[in-house]
Amino acid sequence: MTRFGVEEEFVLLDEQTLVPAAMSAETRERILSEASAGVTPEYLTCQIETATQPCLTRADAEVQLRRTRGLLGSHASAQYAMFAGTGTPFISPNRFAVSRSAHYDAVAGQLAEITREHEVNGLHIHVEVPDEEERVRVLNRTRAWLPALLAITGNAPFTHGRDSGFDSWRSVLIRRLPSSWSPPHFRDFDDYRTRIAELVQLGAITSASSLSWTARLSERFPTVEVRVFDAQLSVDDTLLAVALTRALLVSDALDDTADVGLDAIDASLWTAARFGPGARLIDPSSGDVAPAWSVIDGLVERLRPALADLGDEDFVIDGITRARTDGTGAQRQRAAYAERGSAGLRDLYRASTAVS
Repeated sequence: MTRFGVEEEFVLLDEQTLVPAAMSAETRERILSEASAGVTPEYLTCQIETATQPCLTRADAEVQLRRTRGLLGSHASAQYAMFAGTGTPFISPNRFAVSRSAHYDAVAGQLAEITREHEVNGLHIHVEVPDEEERVRVLNRTRAWLPALLAITGNAPFTHGRDSGFDSWRSVLIRRLPSSWSPPHFRDFDDYRTRIAELVQLGAITSASSLSWTARLSERFPTVEVRVFDAQLSVDDTLLAVALTRALLVSDALDDTADVGLDAIDASLWTAARFGPGARLIDPSSGDVAPAWSVIDGLVERLRPALADLGDEDFVIDGITRARTDGTGAQRQRAAYAERGSAGLRDLYRASTAVS
């Protein structure tokens, strides 16, 4: 069975104001000392990233995700704060310090003013593909389907204490970076490496690890890494993204995907970020414009054999149904805020890293 790994990013928020709070060096060290090797500092001092060990089953991933989220929740509550699974914080004061490392120092120097507003938290899913040429082929045939996955996983509706109007404001912030949104089509692995080397030579990125495409080849592992997702509110939300991504990358049912151009994919990513499941997207099955839910349903139907082989078919069907009835993360955040204001968001965020 295909191995996979999950990386989640969280933002530390003050419990009362929901303002992002910088972690002291002591707090970080305490979390890192008690956690597994998969917890690391992220770009800003209010952020932290977690990573699972390689997983073979969704159940294995769930155990690791719940344990790590519970650890973060316990540490945060001890200092009257919470780690939130949201793509962007509700309040954005734009005065954060960058975590000190050679890599992050180089990135901050590259991004300049962008760093002040780069308060984004994502979900990254690695799926093992041992052969490097096959990894490029997987990237080519799946990239046009990623807007559909973004449409049902958007979880970043707020910025500066107000509704951004986007289901995934994080995606819009990411768009300002070089090598962002959809990767281009590559002829082969050599073409992939040549294009990245060119970006580094241009000074557009500091290294291959700074690529901000919705999907890329991992520099550390023999995996395709899908990065289109906002950080997710709940473990179940994350696992739905995991199950869909794993099936998408291993399925042999996408070979007849239409030749969708880069502009059309990026336009679909924009509408998915703006309207979520209410968006209109390019349907990779036909190349025509279609409602997001129609594209999502068509994708799930194509993936049914792979989902069944992986033991995820019922879970995905239930997750899609839940997204239709209860809403995506962005929709649930808006509903909580409309009903109870910041108190509603506080409870929703706290639950994202509650001890199970």
